[in-house]
Amino acid sequence: MALRPVQVNIKALDASAVGRFWAEALGWSAYSPGVTTYVGPAGGPVWPDPVAVCVDVVPVPDAKTTTKNRVHLDLATTSTSHQAELTARLRALGATPADVGQGDVPWTVLADPEGNEFCVLEPRETYRDTGPIARVVVDCADPRAMARFWGGALDWTLHEVTDEHAVLRSAKGIGSYLEFLRTPGVRTVPDRVHLDLLPYPRDDKAAEVARLRALGATDLDVGQSDVPWTCLADPEGHAFCVLAPS
Repeated sequence: MALRPVQVNIKALDASAVGRFWAEALGWSAYSPGVTTYVGPAGGPVWPDPVAVCVDVVPVPDAKTTTKNRVHLDLATTSTSHQAELTARLRALGATPADVGQGDVPWTVLADPEGNEFCVLEPRETYRDTGPIARVVVDCADPRAMARFWGGALDWTLHEVTDEHAVLRSAKGIGSYLEFLRTPGVRTVPDRVHLDLLPYPRDDKAAEVARLRALGATDLDVGQSDVPWTCLADPEGHAFCVLAPS
């Protein structure tokens, strides 16, 4: 029994516009099967995608606050010229420079049209085969504790655990990485960006949710009422959802 991350859920006032931005940013396509805008690799909507952690943009009535999101995407590049070209293209699409206290770093910090922070990384050999999303980064206080919880929650392989970060990736060695990065003093606000997890077809969703609670997850009420997914929080309060297979 285990779960897999299938998408990053981003809340937005204008889900269609933000979805189109991320589709252009990633070189993917935006699909609107209902109220949300799903962004995944081109070629027609596939859910769940067998390789990529995709993006699902969900409409909400409230704008993002100035508080930095605890979850963000890092985009991969293949050369310094690619990094510069991608940054310029993203700014033309509506991204803006963002200051999150990063100082002088080789990556570029931007925000999407509704202020959700993300990074355009300098070329790194580690991310040569991830696709456009190099990693999903989660700010946390204790990477070792996050490694214990998320290493047990997911079927992904734990690659590295230190006091500074914990890194996981699909056991198949494909797709994006998931990194928990120690970030002292991070402010806790309702998460505008979170992970959505999915059981495998052979597994029972209720049993998976019970297993997560035993690992330390707690139930989370975000006003979701009667829905087919289950909202939970990890031991540091990061929101996530367990989706129903469909």
